[in-house]
Amino acid sequence: MPAGFLSQDALRERVARLAAIERGSCSDGERRAADLIADELRGLGYEPRVETETAHGTYWWPIGVPCTAAAVAGLRSGITGAAVGLLAAAAVADDVRAGPRVLRRALPKRTTANVWTELGDPAAERTVVFLAHYDAAHTGLVFHPDVPRRVLGALPDSIRRRVNTTPPTMWAPFFAPLAVGLGSLARRRRVRLAGALVAAAYAAAMADIGRSPVVPGANDNATGVAALLSLAHSLADEPVDGLRVILLFPGSEESFMEGMYAWARRHFDRLPRGSTTFVCLDTVGSPDLALLEGEGMLGIRDYPKDLLAFARECARELGCYDVANLRFRNATDALIPLKAGYPTAMLGSVDHYKIPTNYHWPTDTADRVDYTTVNDAARLCRQMVDRMAGGERTARQEAERAHAPA
Repeated sequence: MPAGFLSQDALRERVARLAAIERGSCSDGERRAADLIADELRGLGYEPRVETETAHGTYWWPIGVPCTAAAVAGLRSGITGAAVGLLAAAAVADDVRAGPRVLRRALPKRTTANVWTELGDPAAERTVVFLAHYDAAHTGLVFHPDVPRRVLGALPDSIRRRVNTTPPTMWAPFFAPLAVGLGSLARRRRVRLAGALVAAAYAAAMADIGRSPVVPGANDNATGVAALLSLAHSLADEPVDGLRVILLFPGSEESFMEGMYAWARRHFDRLPRGSTTFVCLDTVGSPDLALLEGEGMLGIRDYPKDLLAFARECARELGCYDVANLRFRNATDALIPLKAGYPTAMLGSVDHYKIPTNYHWPTDTADRVDYTTVNDAARLCRQMVDRMAGGERTARQEAERAHAPA
């Protein structure tokens, strides 16, 4: 195994340094964190680029505004209630599925920054992009960690072991306005009022998140950043031939992947889908690594089975434990390249309840991170790099032999 990885103490130091910065999406703290990442990459001899992008910086406004409108419209029946409810549902679906995002475009704008650099062999035909966002989330009452664990803990073991998909947290802000619209059309008062009530509750939850503080974000996602910085150190110590490697640190993931969305607009045209692979690291500081089978807030998109099989084979070669068959009904930056048709994998981590630890909660601090898991994530990325590079070299050698004169 190549040397050069950061020690667990060095990983902890980097996670603690980021966690000490209040780095909400599109904030001054986010930009300070971007500069820290770029400085470390520069110190390793790389040439990082810091690209400033326009972003809105929240999700509580793009979700809260349609829910509020649907709640008000649901108080009265008629064509207005139908139109507002259906338009609100469409706006939520557009935002959570990373569509054109019409409503978000109309909201106030700030700036975010994407940090990225190229490593490895610039002439290689194959490219792998490792990405890990560096901004941190706002908390809110809906993120209280005891709630899902109490529910799961009350289930019999036989049932809990079969729970492999997280709750649909973003179904209600879509289906509640939809119920207002359809209930108004069909003159179903109970359906309309039930939709209005749920929409109002979700609007209140979004308001609570917006007014709540930014969490330290140690596990989510300073751990992913630290793991990729460890990979950068390893590749500086022992460079790879036959593979182009991009390390990407998007901003504003916590405002529904806005940084990655902007990076895709800027760079996807120059990354062929047939020769580019994306691997996302998000929240890799819980006890057990997990390669997700799929994710999505309103309908789950599955990751390519062949890439997952390859990643799991690399994990087995390292002796890393992977929690299999997990699907998340939320979204990470990995959803953007997956939706664009790129082979994509998402590497996270969970506890024995199959939930990330301290998710969006003030207890997400550096002292609560499992650094063995963070180190395993970095080692797995390097193993994937070496295996991909080896396969690229073999394919090139076979092609050269096939075209050599007899």
